Amino acid sequence: MKFEKYAISEAIKKNLAQLGFKRPTDIQFKSIPPIIKGEDVLAIAQTGTGKTAAFAIPMIDRIHRKKGRQRVFGITCIVLVPTRELALQIGGVFAALSKHTRVKSYPVIGGVEQDAQIARLQDGIDVLIATPGRMFDLIHQGFIRLDSLETLILDEADHMLDLGFIKDIQAVKRMLHRKHQTLFFSATINPEIKKLAFSQVKSTAIRISISPDDPVAANVSHAVLFVEMDDKRFFLERFIKEHWDSKILVFVRTRVRAERVAKAMERVGIEALTIHGEKDQEERSLVLSRFKEGTVNLLIATDVSARGIDIPDVNYVINYDLPDKAENYVHRVGRTGRGSHKGVALSFCSTEEKERLEEIRQFLNREIEVVKIGKNDYDFTLTLSSRKTGAEALIEEHEAWIRSRRRKKS
Repeated sequence: MKFEKYAISEAIKKNLAQLGFKRPTDIQFKSIPPIIKGEDVLAIAQTGTGKTAAFAIPMIDRIHRKKGRQRVFGITCIVLVPTRELALQIGGVFAALSKHTRVKSYPVIGGVEQDAQIARLQDGIDVLIATPGRMFDLIHQGFIRLDSLETLILDEADHMLDLGFIKDIQAVKRMLHRKHQTLFFSATINPEIKKLAFSQVKSTAIRISISPDDPVAANVSHAVLFVEMDDKRFFLERFIKEHWDSKILVFVRTRVRAERVAKAMERVGIEALTIHGEKDQEERSLVLSRFKEGTVNLLIATDVSARGIDIPDVNYVINYDLPDKAENYVHRVGRTGRGSHKGVALSFCSTEEKERLEEIRQFLNREIEVVKIGKNDYDFTLTLSSRKTGAEALIEEHEAWIRSRRRKKS
């Protein structure tokens, strides 16, 4: 079924066509009708499958139609998200899909001055996209009122609940009308968080699960390299220099590590950007903009960038450090292979990280293939092999390369 066949406003159909959206994805197909009807929804779908549009399209349509019938005052819908980058990204999706409609949306985040945000709120908006901290600051100051709120949406719901925002969510819900709609969207959810989520929706909530047995999109190929911690920077250098034209997103464990890896790359002539929690919001936005535009093709990040961010055409995600939690692997590698594009997730696994690798394998319910590298056969997208002998070949060749690299440095 094409979007043009949906019973949504012509302005939204025109916006979808201009954005190149012809047919709904599975999550959009299953979510849009019940959301338009006002039902509660708890939806789990792989990263890169169009979850934002799955709730943005029906919400914009409902508000647009309502404003065509009657005067509407105040914020009708709030989208709560765990990170500033995700709030800005979702704000962009709402802005693009609501062109030529009566719907006004705006993202409110911390880390920037309040004045411009307050002015925009005072002008009047229908959809607020926000991180909890700044939203509650503005509620307490009297600049955000929830009298008219009808729908609460949690994107990356598992992370929101895992971070302990449940009290904030409950506080918002206490401010809502007795009859309201709650939507939960996420790529992963564990049993404990699922129970918590179910406690916040109606017993009649629609439960949608797309490919629950495989949380990562089929467009992503997975590979692991067994490489010791002290040698990772040498192998990253080698990989980047053999993939100059590729857009590469590298995930590390800490902020300090991000800066150290970036400096190690710069010492060998590789320009790198970094993004982490110690950078202010202006810096983080500039870094993401440069990476998206391709000004610099290497971004080194902590998990602040793993959640829901849509960065076009990322060819490789490299787990320089394996994540502490297996589900974070899903969110990291979901930055590649989005939509119809293919991507590769490559993990550097040291001896001390093998236990984490096993946890990731169990979470994915699949093997992560070991890359087999021969001297005349070096292409991560083509030479994936599950044979254990691949690891031995890799280690032998890699150790020889490391020795030669160190001799050159000395």
